Amino acid sequence: MKPMVRKVVLPLIAFVAIVSIWEMVVRVKWISSFILPEPSAILNSLIEDREELWGALKTTTFSVGVSFVLSLALGISSAIILFTSETVLFAFYPYTIFFQTVPIIAIAPLLVIWFGYGIPAVVASGFIVSVFPVVASTLTGLLSADPNLKDLFKLYRASRWQSLVKLYLPSSLPFIMNGLRICGGLAVIGAIVGEFLGGVGVGSIIDVARAQQRIDKVFAAVLLASLLGLLLIKTIDLVSYLLLRNWHPSEAKDL
Repeated sequence: MKPMVRKVVLPLIAFVAIVSIWEMVVRVKWISSFILPEPSAILNSLIEDREELWGALKTTTFSVGVSFVLSLALGISSAIILFTSETVLFAFYPYTIFFQTVPIIAIAPLLVIWFGYGIPAVVASGFIVSVFPVVASTLTGLLSADPNLKDLFKLYRASRWQSLVKLYLPSSLPFIMNGLRICGGLAVIGAIVGEFLGGVGVGSIIDVARAQQRIDKVFAAVLLASLLGLLLIKTIDLVSYLLLRNWHPSEAKDL
């Protein structure tokens, strides 16, 4: 079986098998539909509630997109600043680690107080949980440049700016792309958490449907959020492939 066919056919077979077993187990009452709704019920919710779900998904997509772009821009910029000054690195990097360890669910109410209900609080939530992987990955990449190339740049008396643009940033690209993959998934998680309290988007639908005991609708909303995260990560994979396929072994293969 060809590799590309195997990548498509085998997951499809596994998906059909899992969904079929899932449907059968719930229908024969081995598991209550209140706990785990049938796939057919989730599909019906996706169809019947499509206008509400689609509107919420557009709102969540916007919030995730803004969070991701902010994390990308500020994360890379912060890593460069930390890299260019050891004083700044030792002074502030420990606080970036501490910033990442704060549970977002614990400070989500504060975000609503600070930014109000709606998209601003959601964007802040998504940004807080997703920016650190970009900072950490970019900084690791900048510090991992080939020592021989660094000596070569010193030999030719390259300026700090020339070294940054032509050596350090290109060398850190694989690390940055890995950080963005993590950032993409966390941005979705952070946005959904923010929406629980912010009152908008897919997270709001999940919270309301839970209170209404519409478990099928909860699963439908969770499915859409998961697909959004998957789409974002696969887009990052494509960008990584296009940027690195001609020179880095991690992407010297087909997607």
